[in-house]
Amino acid sequence: MVSVLGTLEQHTDEVSGCAFSASLLATCSGDKTLRVYSCADFSELPFSPLSGHGYGVHRCCFTSCGSYLLSCSTDGAIAVWRADTGERVAELEHPNRSPVRTCAVAPDSSLVLAGACDGSVALWTSPAKLCEGKDVEASVVACCFSPCSQLFVSGCTHGDLRLRLVIKPNHVTPLTSLMFCLTDDCSLEFRLASCGQDSQLKIWIVLMHTMKLLHTLTSQSAPVLSCAFSSDGALLASGSVDKSVAIYDTVTRLNSVLISDSRYVTAVAMSPTVPFLLATGSMDRTVRVWRIGDGDETTGKGLELNMVRKLPAHSQLTLLSDWSEEDVQTWLREEGLDELIGIFKSNNIDGPELSRMDKETAVEMGIESVGLRGRLLRKVKSLKASQSGSEAPDEFLCPISREVMKDPVIAAGQWIFYERESIESWIRGKTKTSPMTNLPLLTTLLTPNRSLKMAIARWKSSQ
Repeated sequence: MVSVLGTLEQHTDEVSGCAFSASLLATCSGDKTLRVYSCADFSELPFSPLSGHGYGVHRCCFTSCGSYLLSCSTDGAIAVWRADTGERVAELEHPNRSPVRTCAVAPDSSLVLAGACDGSVALWTSPAKLCEGKDVEASVVACCFSPCSQLFVSGCTHGDLRLRLVIKPNHVTPLTSLMFCLTDDCSLEFRLASCGQDSQLKIWIVLMHTMKLLHTLTSQSAPVLSCAFSSDGALLASGSVDKSVAIYDTVTRLNSVLISDSRYVTAVAMSPTVPFLLATGSMDRTVRVWRIGDGDETTGKGLELNMVRKLPAHSQLTLLSDWSEEDVQTWLREEGLDELIGIFKSNNIDGPELSRMDKETAVEMGIESVGLRGRLLRKVKSLKASQSGSEAPDEFLCPISREVMKDPVIAAGQWIFYERESIESWIRGKTKTSPMTNLPLLTTLLTPNRSLKMAIARWKSSQ
């Protein structure tokens, strides 16, 4: 049985990664932050969000003991955080400052692995980098360690898998995610799952530095962006551009169920504890948490789907323009903003007034806390977007800031459009390479794209 426990809506940009420890759930996003929640009730911890990366965060992972959380970013660094306090205790800097797309920590916590846009895979042991090698002339976008910590696999945008030595291309299109799991004899053989732009999820046998394809799974109809095994290897989950999450029962001939989402599913993660929890991150900026099984040891048998309503329930109300004052107060309670109910009530805030809420209005109402104002405005923005059903087209978003561009420009020879302020800030940094491709910028000259600017203006006016 698969049932949804709740929806986390704190991120302000698409969710790029999720990770579980025994007691915590961490999520990361293009909004440059990580958020940390308790698995007991999925309340956000007091020190969350974690900030410090200069650009979007691509992946996050816990050490096996759960004491530390690692994150990697376009800023070319891996940050190490204390999981109990949120303190940033270390930073591993990519030697070329290339954007780091993926990271992993060995099960024995002795090694840290990173894959970067320049095609390199870097390996660190505390406190110094152990080795670095050029994988391919393509971005490394997925990596993981074997359960024994002695092997690691990396995957790149050419579709290659590399296990200590080069393996011939196995996905004909770019890879997106990798995940190991244990088998009965973990000293000799492992299972590896990989997924990619070819809409396939593949399961491999890894034996003595060789790989053999075991299964090809085709339940999903669009590129598969992420995959995760349960800790016992009995379940395998994957998220796809077709807005679905597939959960495979690997014990009983790979039976599967599909869970529908509202946008592309960009990240999946399984908890290490039974009953298993599944976290799914989406382009709609939310993270959904699911419970799999009934708490017994037979979680890999007889999967069935039991959808429970999404929380919170304010989406069941009428259009925002028709909300009464009581509807607004109900929404505040559901969003955990109870301390604002008295202020809203005294100011007679109904739906239309809520839709016009901005920073100045919040200050005039007497909401003095900057943090509380920020939470309110983010939730109002999310509410308006969910009711209008109109997210900005991806081509209108700056690939660095992931915000709608105001002054789109192109860097010579790159054919990628950026917000002028973001790319100028990047160029002023240490490197003079493209933040997306890591190719050299032959000149720092930026050319405005007036057509794109007009298209964005038309889209904004239509909203």
